[in-house]
Amino acid sequence: MTVRRTARGAERTPLGDERPDVLICGASFAGLAVARALTGSGADVLVIDRYEIGERATSACAAPTPWLEAMGLQDAILQELPYMSFTTPHGSVRYRLPWSWSSFDYRRLCELLFAQTDARFVTAKVERREPHARGDADHVVHTDRGTIRSPLVVDALGWRRVLSCAEPAIQPPDAYLSRGLEVHPHRTHAHGDALDCWVERGLIRRGYGWRVPAGEEVRVGVGSYEPRDHVKEPTVRLAERLGDERVRYQGNWFPHRLRDATEDGVFFCGDSAGHCFPLSGEGIRTAFHFGLAAGRELREVHAGRRRREDALARYHAFSAGHGRAYRIAFALQRLVPALPPRVLTLVLRVLDRPKRIDRAFGWYLEQAPPSAVGELPRPAAHATAV
Repeated sequence: MTVRRTARGAERTPLGDERPDVLICGASFAGLAVARALTGSGADVLVIDRYEIGERATSACAAPTPWLEAMGLQDAILQELPYMSFTTPHGSVRYRLPWSWSSFDYRRLCELLFAQTDARFVTAKVERREPHARGDADHVVHTDRGTIRSPLVVDALGWRRVLSCAEPAIQPPDAYLSRGLEVHPHRTHAHGDALDCWVERGLIRRGYGWRVPAGEEVRVGVGSYEPRDHVKEPTVRLAERLGDERVRYQGNWFPHRLRDATEDGVFFCGDSAGHCFPLSGEGIRTAFHFGLAAGRELREVHAGRRRREDALARYHAFSAGHGRAYRIAFALQRLVPALPPRVLTLVLRVLDRPKRIDRAFGWYLEQAPPSAVGELPRPAAHATAV
């Protein structure tokens, strides 16, 4: 169980009168990407999260290597995985990808990413936001350490969409969410150089299992597109089949449909905007992709080159412009589990040609391409975290 490092009792002091130029709520992939894009802008950027930076991982922590390299995060890589394998009840295929995955250390990656920013950081739990009246200069965000006001606010807090005032809170299992759980045993035997996937109804009715080698450990888990289906028992069975220990459980919900990327003057990034890609459940690369886009719009507003309303409209359109790719992936998410296993096995084998693999996985990467990263920013010295 994660233990919060935030001060308690008498040590838990109020934040005081905080009025940053940009307030970023959430200090994982999306929030830190927003802060990275604002580096060197001169804006007073405050990042807040209930946990310390890098303290609480919630995913298998693997991303396309070209993205990690473009973001300058190579030092967090634990193992590069140039292959993917897919197993059904009727056989297996192994693809050499046109690009590779890399597993990484979550804490190290977040620390490296924060080091690229000149933002301030404090630990605080975001509780809610006051509805924003047209013409108001500042948003009002309430935390367990006091109230923060800022003209530019980002919600990168995850699928709960905490800063939404307009939408009713839709909780699992009724929300458009998938669920996943994994174990993190230390390596006791070789696990190869592939990101392995299992698509078997006997394992999980609508979803898939995975194994991600990560240096001295391996990450074995199961994800379900149907949030009503439990994933612990399938995770245990897959780990037992592979000869891995069932230790260090980690799980989370993750979205599989786009949501509005702006609302009531607030920018939403990552899981709070449904940016996790359907079918694969990949949310790290897309959190970077949309976080950087939001950060660049905020940078223009702070510089006086764009009105806040125009920046919101541009970012909303940018996110919505990915709708077709997300709809295709969501259709595949519904189709793949419905295919008869023998048909799915045949499809996977037909795809097993270099040109077809390059075309399919090239399309997948281009929906959030690493070329979008741009030049690495030059951070100034950080202020002391509170």
